[in-house]
Amino acid sequence: MSLADRLAEVDGRIADAAHAAGRDPSELTRIVVTKFHPASLVDELYGLGVRDVGENRQQELSRKVVEVGDRDGLTWHFIGQAQTNKARAIRAAAAVVHSLDRARLADALHAAAEPGRPVLDVLLQVNLTDDPGRGGVAPYDLVALAEHTAELPSLRVRGVMAVAPLDEPPAPAFARLRALSDALRTVVPDADWISAGMTADFAEAIAAGATHLRIGSAITGPRPQRG
Repeated sequence: MSLADRLAEVDGRIADAAHAAGRDPSELTRIVVTKFHPASLVDELYGLGVRDVGENRQQELSRKVVEVGDRDGLTWHFIGQAQTNKARAIRAAAAVVHSLDRARLADALHAAAEPGRPVLDVLLQVNLTDDPGRGGVAPYDLVALAEHTAELPSLRVRGVMAVAPLDEPPAPAFARLRALSDALRTVVPDADWISAGMTADFAEAIAAGATHLRIGSAITGPRPQRG
């Protein structure tokens, strides 16, 4: 199956899931995750109409942004775990950061702002598991993190992000995320983005109100071995 066929097949499944949930597919942003693929794949995707691309690693993101160059309307999303010492490089490359999960990272991203540059859209990543080693803020700390981040003028809190746990069905996990989104909006009323759902669980995410889907190999094909 070609790249164009895989993209069309996934977009059809997204539309079906949206209609099943009583939602308009045009409300959804499909982010194609190009982890480990060459920058040439981003060029191909752009030619097929893709305008939202995601990367997990700062070095790969920074390299691809340079290699792809300016493309009208192309938005780069950073979706991986972020280190504070990489904040400047992340901010220079990404328009959206999905994985802000602690006040120190918010402060580092804010400190990395360049004069005259646009504000950085951020989502607050929530840990939906009981494992503190997983990325994300604990649910009970979300509102405090939102309050802290909302005070930083170079950052714009847009919503929440989460990865479904491996040891439970995705639907109840995404229902908790939806409730946390509601809690966030008591602090930042217009922060209505919900970044949730990957290849195996995007239908459940859409049913729970997800606005941004992070789809990788179902569109890109198998990932090359990391070099």
